[in-house]
Amino acid sequence: MNELKIFSPATIANVSCGYDVLGLALDTIGDEMIIRRVAKKGVTITKITGQDLPLETHKNVAGVAALALLAETDSEFGFEIEIDKRIKPGSGIGSSAASSAGAVWAINELLGKPFSVTDLVRFAMEGERLASGVAHADNVAPALFGGFTLVRSYEPLDIISINTPDQLYATVIHPQIEVKTSDAREILKTTVPLKDAIKQWGNVGGLISGLYTEDYELIGRSLEDYIIEPIRSILIPAFDAVKQQSLNVGALGCGISGSGPSIFALSKGEETALKVVDAMKSVYKKVGIDYDIHISKINKQGIKII
Repeated sequence: MNELKIFSPATIANVSCGYDVLGLALDTIGDEMIIRRVAKKGVTITKITGQDLPLETHKNVAGVAALALLAETDSEFGFEIEIDKRIKPGSGIGSSAASSAGAVWAINELLGKPFSVTDLVRFAMEGERLASGVAHADNVAPALFGGFTLVRSYEPLDIISINTPDQLYATVIHPQIEVKTSDAREILKTTVPLKDAIKQWGNVGGLISGLYTEDYELIGRSLEDYIIEPIRSILIPAFDAVKQQSLNVGALGCGISGSGPSIFALSKGEETALKVVDAMKSVYKKVGIDYDIHISKINKQGIKII
């Protein structure tokens, strides 16, 4: 096997209360990539469609992640990468993570799987470092593991797969504005009040418990962010209205996807998730900003061959 075509999913990071540690994979939106093994050593980005992104290996997140993997092998081969970029950069649903994770996953497959999934997360984080200045794992981990993931620790890297309830659906609206992850990080405070930290810890524990026990009401009660959302939400037009309308039609919870501007809601069942679609659309029709909207079950597999 010298070539793979793969689907690498979009992801929702933070999931309200879990800044830089919680994430989930989506099933209906993602990048498609072709990775082929070639005789010439190194990594070459041969083609990118869908978005205007650099072909230079060291300037492309997929290239940087792939080089990080190859630096720890004695492979006599090189790799060519084609990317059909279906996730818009700056959308808040893991555009850079999909490319980074997809590249290392496919190369690992073509090499006979010498690396663990946690190793692949570590390599893909180098792509995130290029994109945002910070090697965070809350997008690349769910893309590689599938479902919900928790980054228990960064040093050493410790990723935990979390149970995903079958009836859980995500609705995501992406206003057609760009919020760069690096800019969204710049505005965050470096210290938080202890009372807010305590509430946030309680919600992280509650969300994890709710996912394992499949207690949808507990999941909903736990999807509250007291630290990041109050600051970042000012960057997103009509965020409060979208959140309130989503909750009004039955969403379990609603928050900022990654660093924004996408807004996500989690719902029990497809019927409620579709009501959330209509609620989100009704808000943005009044705002007058173009948008994309997606509905998806949680993707338990992550990256897959197509």
